[in-house]
Amino acid sequence: MSTTSDPTPVVDDPAALAARLEAVLGGVVVDLRRLPAGASRHTWSFDLVTDDAGPQGLILRLDAPGAFEADAMEREADLMRAAGEVGVPSPRILLSDDTGDLLGTACVVMSRVDGETVPRRILRDPALADARDGLAAACGRYLARIHRIPLDAVSGLEERDEVDTWARTLADLGQPHPAFELAIRWLRDHRPAAVPSRIVHGDFRNGNFIVGPDGIRAVLDWELAHLGDPLEDLGWLCVKAWRFGEGPEVGGFGSLDDLVTAYENESGTTVDRDALHWWQVMGTLKWGIICIHQAERHRSGSNRSVELAAIGRRAAETEWDLLELLP
Repeated sequence: MSTTSDPTPVVDDPAALAARLEAVLGGVVVDLRRLPAGASRHTWSFDLVTDDAGPQGLILRLDAPGAFEADAMEREADLMRAAGEVGVPSPRILLSDDTGDLLGTACVVMSRVDGETVPRRILRDPALADARDGLAAACGRYLARIHRIPLDAVSGLEERDEVDTWARTLADLGQPHPAFELAIRWLRDHRPAAVPSRIVHGDFRNGNFIVGPDGIRAVLDWELAHLGDPLEDLGWLCVKAWRFGEGPEVGGFGSLDDLVTAYENESGTTVDRDALHWWQVMGTLKWGIICIHQAERHRSGSNRSVELAAIGRRAAETEWDLLELLP
């Protein structure tokens, strides 16, 4: 692997980005194109042609300006490697860099996995009908495997109090949101019993895995991973926003019973349904606060984006969702 002496960011310049990739990877970049997915990171698809091999399909992820959490690409790459070792389908990592020395910003290059990531297509495409039938159970199995990744397999993961973390984030945003404040009070008053911390994906949901007719082909988007209660991942998967207009409680594609049964069978543990509901409330609150944060990235000018502005408008939906969840 070679490097470049010019670390100027090339996030929005396809020609400059292709040239930099060729210098770093040692091949010819073909069909470089920005994918319409991801608000916190930029994702590009391209083929790499080298003298000793045919075209290799690859994915590049770059930190976007004002991203929620920057400089964690190498940790994300380590997480995908560790997940693959415990039987979670994961892309093959070619390189990762947190320094910005290679492409001017933190980046990771990985193998391209064929399949669908757009949630509405996953929920409606007739070609994925068989996969949908078993998707909730597959999520349960893969989450159980994620939660058995050894704690020392990946360094730099934080252990934090989720309620306090997101309450501080809301306070720092300086906006009144009574529904969110009510949810924070309820969460503090009804905390489930503490359990041993495990590695938590942090963003396991419809849209963050690749699906083919045979099921889940790769789990993506590990940038929010941390140490915590494993039920956080199950609750996040059940947040209403990730159903994309469909009814089933798990990602819009499956039942809670299928998810929990598969998780229990794979993990050998019993899921506390009351604690799972608590984490669903926590996940809904977190998404609402993230919506506000994304809008502020647009409003502040750090990353002008219609997508980020539109996400901000969804905070009101989340307030309603919270009021329906709270007893």
